[in-house]
Amino acid sequence: MAAQPTRPLAWASIDQLQRQMDAGTLDSRTLARQFLDRIAQIDQAGPTLRTVIETNPDALKLAAALDAGRARTTARGPLYGIPVLLKDNIDTGDRMLTTAGSLALADAPAPRDAGLVVRLRKAGALVLGKTNLSEWANFRSNHASSGWSGRGGQTKNPYVLDRNPCGSSAGSGAAVAAGLVTVAIGTETDGSIICPAASNGIVGIKPTLGLVSRSGIVPIAHSQDTAGPMARSVADAAALLSVIAGSDPRDPATAEADRHATDYTRFLDPDGLKGKRIGVVRQLAGAEPNADRALEQAIALMKAQGATVVDPVTVPHLADLGGPEMTVLLYEFKHDINAYLATRPRLEVRTLADLIAFDKQHAAQEMPWFGQELFEQAQAEGPLTDRKYTDALAKAKRLAGPEGIDAALAKNHLDALLAPSWGPAFVTDPVLGDHIVSGDPTVGGASQPAAVAGYPSITVPAAFAHGLPVGIVLFGARWSEPTLISIAYGFEQHARAWQPPRFLDTVGGRPAAGAP
Repeated sequence: MAAQPTRPLAWASIDQLQRQMDAGTLDSRTLARQFLDRIAQIDQAGPTLRTVIETNPDALKLAAALDAGRARTTARGPLYGIPVLLKDNIDTGDRMLTTAGSLALADAPAPRDAGLVVRLRKAGALVLGKTNLSEWANFRSNHASSGWSGRGGQTKNPYVLDRNPCGSSAGSGAAVAAGLVTVAIGTETDGSIICPAASNGIVGIKPTLGLVSRSGIVPIAHSQDTAGPMARSVADAAALLSVIAGSDPRDPATAEADRHATDYTRFLDPDGLKGKRIGVVRQLAGAEPNADRALEQAIALMKAQGATVVDPVTVPHLADLGGPEMTVLLYEFKHDINAYLATRPRLEVRTLADLIAFDKQHAAQEMPWFGQELFEQAQAEGPLTDRKYTDALAKAKRLAGPEGIDAALAKNHLDALLAPSWGPAFVTDPVLGDHIVSGDPTVGGASQPAAVAGYPSITVPAAFAHGLPVGIVLFGARWSEPTLISIAYGFEQHARAWQPPRFLDTVGGRPAAGAP
């Protein structure tokens, strides 16, 4: 059996790894080999996390080439030689599949890299593999279990294995938390970066819509979809965002991205809280006592570090977003998935109708626990010229953005808004599905306003409850990533809330067999 990777490498930051590689005490091939060994030992065996759906068969060859390149030049960015895992709805034009977790897309690999993958490879990042996800990014059924896919099975939360990793980027969040990779990419339509990052005790950034290219990503809805970094620290997340942000001619939404994309590590200020005005959105709190306690602790820390905390702040129209948002998602999914499938000519499925038929034909593998009512509802909708759709889209964007987040920021002269990310991870339930819904004030979740508006948000570890991580979320105006990163880093550096997972079998239990 291969040697167990040392803890320093499993939990090392990008900066720590680069220092070792520059000193000649580590190379990319050794690092990749150790992560692959760790994936084999605790993801595919041992606790069997099922976070990684596929490893790159060319990873070691690519790593060796990167090592050779390191020896030839000093002009390298921070991600050079660093392993990255991609959510399995992000195209790679190599031997790996891109399936969104569905067996329907497992016929053949994608023909080319997604736009953000092009940027990663250009920066010298090593694509180590693909992560499991909620099948179709959690847009197949209202009763799904987050982290389950027909291709990958059920992802587990590495802190407590019978708890859910949350959100459709479940595998990316859990893999980073478990020390299976340095950083990962997730995607979000509403909550799918923020929730798995919070539930797995890591940092997640949901960027402004149009800052990161969506070309080559299996879609839900173009008016809300984005990809973003997931990491164990704000610094690593900022470094990753710096690489993937920018304009892409394949994604018209990114036309303004080059004007705003920057080196986000410039905003890693330990005093980032000083002088900031932060508003507490109590409308998004009060659902879960552990999350509320973490919020109160965060507020106290922010005040102690020089922030002005305005409490409470009202964001108008939060209760009015759900209806128009769902209408938009149903219409856009039908349109966008059909357009995406047209880029995959080697697949047998061509349309959403084909996907529905495939699931019925393979129900034992694809629908053992829950159905596909969202697929069917989307299929019943008309074209994007329908008045029902255009009215819902205009209403959702107006209420979430100008009349929602923007109005709250302007009224109170704020730099950012603050709320609990989510409460501690719920128990995985294949029968009833997830026990938490974004935007529902009875169960928590603060992702919806920024998601619908297309504005940025960032979640940071804040506390632990019963051995489970709890995070806070900061969100703000369009293109306000620098401000949010500065605040988040200032908080993180003083809170020091991150802890490695213990792989407990249940709350209050023991580490699972084979846990490192």
